[in-house]
Amino acid sequence: MREILIVANLGPKQLPEVVPAVARVFKEAGVRVRVLAPDIARQGKPLAPSIAPKLFLEELFKHGEAQVVDPENAANGCELVLVLGGDGTFLRAAEVARPAEVPVLGINLGHVGFLAEAEAEQIEQTLQQVVARAYSIEHRMTIDVTVYEDGRVVDTGWALNEVSVQNVSRLGVLELVVEVDGRPVCAFMADGMLISTPTGSTAYAYSAGGPIVWPDLEALLLVPSNAHALFTRPMVTSPKACIAVEPTDGGRDGVVVCDGRREIFLPPKGRVELRRGSTPVHWARIDTVPFADRLVRKFELPVTGWRGRGGKHAQ
Repeated sequence: MREILIVANLGPKQLPEVVPAVARVFKEAGVRVRVLAPDIARQGKPLAPSIAPKLFLEELFKHGEAQVVDPENAANGCELVLVLGGDGTFLRAAEVARPAEVPVLGINLGHVGFLAEAEAEQIEQTLQQVVARAYSIEHRMTIDVTVYEDGRVVDTGWALNEVSVQNVSRLGVLELVVEVDGRPVCAFMADGMLISTPTGSTAYAYSAGGPIVWPDLEALLLVPSNAHALFTRPMVTSPKACIAVEPTDGGRDGVVVCDGRREIFLPPKGRVELRRGSTPVHWARIDTVPFADRLVRKFELPVTGWRGRGGKHAQ
């Protein structure tokens, strides 16, 4: 039997209204529904009181519209992971979808929602497309992260959007050396360093001054964050490149943050290596609009004066 996992931004609006309505649409179509239980805590901090606990979810679905599941193996056996929320919720969904190799499809209930395929007003149409399996699947590259200390591996991680190397204390700056394919490229002081995928080029990397990269291009972006150097600029490397970032001797403790969600401690004499991820994120597509149009719509970019070919497409 078909099963779909819903990962929702479980705030006071989405929980009692949107999520049950979506679950009922799938139930009527003969599709079983799972709902991911909310995080009890994130990075050691309790979630906001508006986030509903698992027991409330179970009470909400007591009539069988859905089964509430914990994150571990939540997407195993599912056809699709459906995201109801913004980009943060999408990244949460990718965490459970990626190891199960299940595609993710987002409906934006947040703000910009660049990772989403559909907006809130398209939710009914999107659900019908999911029921009819009217979607395609593409693969988005990820980044694999390995942290070393004294030549030994101390931790690993991965990211869909970006990996940021930051100062743990947020006081002062980090002194970093960046290496590409075994050769030093630059050394500088900065708030940190971002290594981004094309998918993440419109997120943190964009805010830090990085270029926007079309998602069908595979590459790794290196974007310094507030570098204290006149000629430090973003760089784009081959997806086959091995990138390394090292704090200089006697420097400050760092932290490696994956997608803004998962942290790895980086000691002063540590080293973080980043490569193209061995496991991509499977991405469900229903939106055939060109990426340029999505870019203009999401960022509200001015295009007044464009005539197109022979003036036929003037806006």
